[in-house]
Amino acid sequence: MRRGPGPFDLAALSIGFAFLYLPIVILVVFSFNASKLVTVWGGFSLRWYEAVLGNRQLLDAAWVSVRVAFVTATTALLLGTMAGIVLVRIQRFPGKALFTGMVVAPIVMPEVITGLSLLLLFVSLDAPRGFWTVTIAHTTFATCYVAVVVQARLLTFDRSLEEAAMDLGAPPLRTFRLVTLPLIAPSLAGGWLLAFALSLDDLVIASFTTGPGATTLPMRIYSQARLGVTPEINAVCTILVALVTVVVLVISVIQKRRLARERTRPG
Repeated sequence: MRRGPGPFDLAALSIGFAFLYLPIVILVVFSFNASKLVTVWGGFSLRWYEAVLGNRQLLDAAWVSVRVAFVTATTALLLGTMAGIVLVRIQRFPGKALFTGMVVAPIVMPEVITGLSLLLLFVSLDAPRGFWTVTIAHTTFATCYVAVVVQARLLTFDRSLEEAAMDLGAPPLRTFRLVTLPLIAPSLAGGWLLAFALSLDDLVIASFTTGPGATTLPMRIYSQARLGVTPEINAVCTILVALVTVVVLVISVIQKRRLARERTRPG
């Protein structure tokens, strides 16, 4: 007979959740603070959200971050999917161990080293630093995460479904488009979202590879926070938390509905 969680388990769980989410809760609460002092509550107010909407620098930085993240996630999805397919479907080829190591290396590589190496590369190529250098840098480390996600899905993929489609006369490309791609679509969506979030959140690599007119939102927030945290920064972070929460909830609802349809599907 299974017993419920004991007092120690509940205490450990509560401490863990408090450690993770209490700072975020405090940030959200003080984003509605009427006082200019971050740690002194001066009443409920939306003045800092109005200030954010009127802050052109923050809005421009947010737009740059969204564009960089979108291009990065899309490019990383294409490259990471191809890398994952190669790692799983091609058993042996010259240099596979080196290729595998190069795909996984950005995950364990410190971001400072990655950013500095990319900076030296762009300098040696005399490439003007800006939007595209930041995008290339983000794609470099985001691709490996997509490759790992796709590889994990393909390792558990039922190859007999593809074989059945080809036995029925479907060519390999059509089999991939009509059979393989729909079945691995959730992992592709997860990889894209992961790459988007990683690019949107990055500060270290972007600070090495950015240039004039390509200041991302994390860089703008960090530069303002160095002069002192203001309720305006709390408001920006709260908006980001709200957007992430909405996206997670929408994806969860879509997945639950998809699973419910699969369970109720006849046969």
